[in-house]
Amino acid sequence: MNLARKTVQEWATRLAFGTLDRTKFVTAASELARNTLVHGQGGKLTISEVQRDGRIGIKLVFEDTGPGIPDIERALQDGFSTAKSMGLGLGGARRLVNEFDITSTVGVGTKVSIIQWKRR
Repeated sequence: MNLARKTVQEWATRLAFGTLDRTKFVTAASELARNTLVHGQGGKLTISEVQRDGRIGIKLVFEDTGPGIPDIERALQDGFSTAKSMGLGLGGARRLVNEFDITSTVGVGTKVSIIQWKRR
C-alpha cells in the first residue's frame, strides 16, 4: 500500500499536479490499494499517463482475482462495509477523482479504473 501511495505521489508531482488534486488522487489510490489487498487478496496496479482533448492525466487500474462484489451500487454507498470499517472506501474514492469505473464478477474479481486530470 505504501509503495502504491508513494508511486502515485511521484507521478502526480512529476506531472505538476496541484497540491489539492495530488492529495485527493493519492488518497483515492491508497483506499483502492487497501481494498485490493484486503478484499481482493492482492492484485496489481497499472499506472499510465493519459491524454485526451489536449489534457493530461494519470490513470490507475486496480485489478484483483478476489471474490468479486455482488452488488456494486450498494458497495459504493457510504456506510456499506464487509470489513467492519466506516464504509467510505469505494464511494469516497469515487468522489475524489475525475473519472471512476468499476467492474466486478463474483468468483472472478474486480477491476477499478480511475483518472485524475491535471487542471489547465
